[in-house]
Amino acid sequence: MSQPDLFVVCKNCGSEVSPYVTECPYCGQRVRKRAPKLDRPGTADEEPKARRRRRPSGRLPRLRPEEIEGIAPDRRPYGTGLLVAACLVLLILSAVNIEPTDLGAINLDADESPWRFVTAPFVFADRLAYAFVALLAVGVFGTLLERRFGLLVPVAVFLLAGAAGSALATVAGPQVVTGDMPAFVFGANGAALGLLCAWLVDHRLALRRGAAREADMLGVAVAGAVLLLLSLPVEEANLAAAVGGGAAGGVLGLMLRPLARS
Repeated sequence: MSQPDLFVVCKNCGSEVSPYVTECPYCGQRVRKRAPKLDRPGTADEEPKARRRRRPSGRLPRLRPEEIEGIAPDRRPYGTGLLVAACLVLLILSAVNIEPTDLGAINLDADESPWRFVTAPFVFADRLAYAFVALLAVGVFGTLLERRFGLLVPVAVFLLAGAAGSALATVAGPQVVTGDMPAFVFGANGAALGLLCAWLVDHRLALRRGAAREADMLGVAVAGAVLLLLSLPVEEANLAAAVGGGAAGGVLGLMLRPLARS
């Protein structure tokens, strides 16, 4: 590439002026239309390469109507909703006089199969008040876990905590039963306590790490006490199932940190 001249002679006054000016500084006569560009070392070769490497920047999708820019939207709790829906389906089926054991409940007076440990927490028979309290707790604490850890975590905690509670209830044996009524175990209070304790353990660990979290701990304590004491008016809400489910949920809460979304 040719280099620019060292100077230019003004045709009007004959003075030597810089090639990078357009007017003579001595007489004001126009020397050239525009000054030549300076070539930097290496820029002629590097500019095409840089241009080739350049990629178009990605564009963010449009905000949804309920979203706020800079704030992540709350995800819908599909996993928790699936759990509640499954329980409601069995609750409706129990209204047509289907036996609790046919729906998956545990009969402590019989030699039951281990698969009932998983199905028993979904059974409520005709215990509507018990179903309302347990499913309310499942909905609240399952949603809190799902928003932080994803869809599979509340489902896994519900199943594992419910199974652990049902297994402990089987080992502990029947509670005091009036008359000749068989000792059924439903165990939804144990699964709900498992979700509560898993969330509570993760919440306390987050506070120790310095995370800014707020929660109504009085409400959490009341919910836990109600789930634990459901076994007094509702014998199918086995006390051992509640204790086992809560303990299993606490252990699972210790292992949830690596799954956190944020």
